Amino acid sequence: MPSNAGSGESTSTQPPRNPSRKKAERPPVLKKFKTLSPDDLRPTPHFPGPLFPAVRRVTSLPSSSDRRASIDTVASSNGSNVTSSNLNNSGVVNNFSDRDWMYPSFLRPHAARNRVVTVKVAPKSPSRGGGELLADGEQHKAVDEKQLTGTPTNKEEVKTVASQVSTTTITQSSSVSWSTARRIRGMKLKRYFIFSLIIFSCIFPVSYVIHLRNRVARLEEENINLRRCCDETDVVSNNGNEVLQPEDDSSLNFFGNADSRTVALYTVVFILIMPFVLYKYLDYLPQIKNISKRTKPNNEEVPLKKRIAYMVDICFSVYPYAKLLALLFATIFLIGFGGLALYAVSDGSLAEALWLSWTFVADSGNHADSIGAGSRIVSVSVSSGGMLIFAMMLGLVSDAISEKVDSLRKGKSEVIEKNHILILGWSDKLGSLLKQLAIANKSVGGGVVVVLAERDKEEMEMDIAKLEFDLMGTSVICRSGSPLILADLKKVSVSKARAIIVLASDENADQSDARALRIVLSLTGVKEGLGGHVVVEMSDLDNEPLVKLVGGDLIETVVAHDVIGRLMIQCALQPGLAQIWEDILGFENDEFYIKRWPQLDGMEFEDVLISFPDAIPCGVKVAADSGRIILNPDDNYVLKEGDEILVIAEDDDTYAPAPLPEVHRIAFRNVPELPKYPEKILFCGWRRDIDDMIMVLEAFLAPGSELWMFNEVPEKERERKLIDGGLDISGLDNIKLVHREGNAVIRRHLESLPLETFDSILILADESLEDSVVHSDSRSLATLLLIRDIQSKRLPYKDTKSTSLRFTGFCHSSWIREMQQASDKSIIISEILDSRTRNLVSVSRISDYVLSNELVSMALAMVAEDKQINSVLEELFAEEGNEMCIKPAEFYLFDQEELCFYDIMIRGRQRQEIVIGHRLANSERAIINPPKKSEPRKWSIDDVFVVISSGS
Repeated sequence: MPSNAGSGESTSTQPPRNPSRKKAERPPVLKKFKTLSPDDLRPTPHFPGPLFPAVRRVTSLPSSSDRRASIDTVASSNGSNVTSSNLNNSGVVNNFSDRDWMYPSFLRPHAARNRVVTVKVAPKSPSRGGGELLADGEQHKAVDEKQLTGTPTNKEEVKTVASQVSTTTITQSSSVSWSTARRIRGMKLKRYFIFSLIIFSCIFPVSYVIHLRNRVARLEEENINLRRCCDETDVVSNNGNEVLQPEDDSSLNFFGNADSRTVALYTVVFILIMPFVLYKYLDYLPQIKNISKRTKPNNEEVPLKKRIAYMVDICFSVYPYAKLLALLFATIFLIGFGGLALYAVSDGSLAEALWLSWTFVADSGNHADSIGAGSRIVSVSVSSGGMLIFAMMLGLVSDAISEKVDSLRKGKSEVIEKNHILILGWSDKLGSLLKQLAIANKSVGGGVVVVLAERDKEEMEMDIAKLEFDLMGTSVICRSGSPLILADLKKVSVSKARAIIVLASDENADQSDARALRIVLSLTGVKEGLGGHVVVEMSDLDNEPLVKLVGGDLIETVVAHDVIGRLMIQCALQPGLAQIWEDILGFENDEFYIKRWPQLDGMEFEDVLISFPDAIPCGVKVAADSGRIILNPDDNYVLKEGDEILVIAEDDDTYAPAPLPEVHRIAFRNVPELPKYPEKILFCGWRRDIDDMIMVLEAFLAPGSELWMFNEVPEKERERKLIDGGLDISGLDNIKLVHREGNAVIRRHLESLPLETFDSILILADESLEDSVVHSDSRSLATLLLIRDIQSKRLPYKDTKSTSLRFTGFCHSSWIREMQQASDKSIIISEILDSRTRNLVSVSRISDYVLSNELVSMALAMVAEDKQINSVLEELFAEEGNEMCIKPAEFYLFDQEELCFYDIMIRGRQRQEIVIGHRLANSERAIINPPKKSEPRKWSIDDVFVVISSGS
């Protein structure tokens, strides 16, 4: 290859390259060249030093002609248009620069800028297929030689623009950043090391000086001892040697006499400085540890100060006495630190200094007697710390007292009771339930009832106080907590309660039953076990088997909807039965009791029936049959050992067996039962257990009866819900379902019904409003008023004189009188959930019978007092087996016949019935368990008797 002009050097032969390759084999290598001026050969001044370690000129400035040629070549080779707008004042493309500066590498990684690279075209030779690009080094040599000689070359030179890669690879970038970070960290550690060395150099000489001073002190003491031994005072000569007396150097004497005080002073200064040093440089200790172990630091590691703060926070949160211990430690530290500082600046002993420090901490006024600047400064500082500690102590004591009072106010303290009744939950039935429990415990002087609910203790106590009834010695204790948490259950002594009542919540029935199930599971998880039984109020009959399966034998369930539904049907078929059930279920009158009487063993039930002057036996608890209760047993049943008697009495201590009275055992004529006639009943509203009510009606009604269902549920959806509830519509033999769709609170919808033709109308609490007691009662009350008003307009007008005497108190209001007259035609049974609304409706007498949740509360209280009563109530509420009925007097006596109540009971046994009460013709209420049963009296044929019948 021919040599370049003026160079004297030949270019080495290189293997041919393929100019068509799209990717270069390697990126171009930047080489550093000495900067030359285009006019002379003097080099450009270079500024050595650490600030510009890599600033170098890469290319020399080409001549203006060469720059013009470069522009033309770039435009022709790249096929791009270079306009005047792309030129600067020097006629160079804006991407060009007369100097290329490299960014200093110690700052941060950077993107390389575009630069001008000159490329020379080699001549064609027979051994090569075409021109190839010169190597980077050779090209720069050719340019430099041309500028030095000023002679143009014989070969054609072309200057083209090549774009340098703007960013480096990921590996190069990461390595540069790591090296930079390491260099910065090394510089910081170097500064930390120097700072630590300075601190060490300050502390070590002090300690060394102290050591030397101690040594001098010992030597002086030895010298004094030697002088005393030799009994010399001045200078004693001994064989030319002199024993010198210690020099009277005030400074040396000071250090010798004040040795321990100086140590104390330095210690105080060191203790004062160390917290600031630790706070400033605490986060760098893990980095020093990593460097010593030669491990790579973790950038995501939490700083040491944050970790220490977190540990302190956890300590104060977990341990209740951490604050008190911290205050005690701070007090001891302040006393010790103050005593040490006082010892360093005063002439007293260390013990006296510690005592003074304690007096300054305990009483800030003691520092007024301090003498000297140092003592005063220290005493003021210690007194200030003492005031701070005293304030902290007052804050802790105040917080502790407030927390204790607040826990008592919020009901967080433990209940230490036994044989109490525990109520879990809160609902609108709680008021009537507490009233019944108070009446039940009246005979024993009152009891203890504990209420655990997820409400504030003060709110619960205020709501209970608003009930305004006498608790008759019963104490009600409220606690705030969740029945689902074992700790809260233990807080109310759940294992020592004699009965536990789980109330249904006011939410949806399924959600309420699910919550009751979770509470039962929590109760079964009590390690100490349960000392009493559990009474669970359920909302849906379908969920009852699951709760019994979980709870076992300890669980007794009372389904509120089912109880109310069955009572409504019984009251619709037998008017007056609602008042009888209220008397029996409530503790205000007579209720069921079970007790064993050994003196009655061996007697037949027929004689046992008349053995109690103040009670009425109703059944026997058979001990041989696992305690099964038999209602209305046969007359020839003989009581065995262990059997108990089920009676209806006023209280459990108000009755006892007596000698058998004289009765007339005369057979009475057998009067046949009255035949059943088809009835027409209307249901207003839709209950979730309406399918169970239809099945009960199917068992009680005569064939040919009609049941009209009036509600807003579409007919197809009604049938689907009834089928899903287990009702076989096609299997109904006695009743026929008649569907009507409408709103029970809209008058024109009610007027489309033949309201005057129904024998009984049941106003049900609608399922859509079961979550809101107030809205449900408002809807039921509005429906009741509309139905009575429509009936009063359609029924023939009666004379006011012919109305019952019980309406005379309301004759001043014509519309109430018309509604009362309409009630003589058909019976309306209203389901009212709130007892306050029930009292309103009962006083107005526009509804024949009102059933509310108060009956459910009575049943819960009765089962809570004795779990065995639940099986009795279930049998009486069922459509099969024994039932409570109202029978006319003609079944047991003649008109104006004189008999005692025992005689009527004996005649009732001829019909397999137990007569438990009566209602006279001129009386409004029935009397259960009448007194003076052995006294004869005249009876009217219009009287009625309340009996427990086998239902056959």
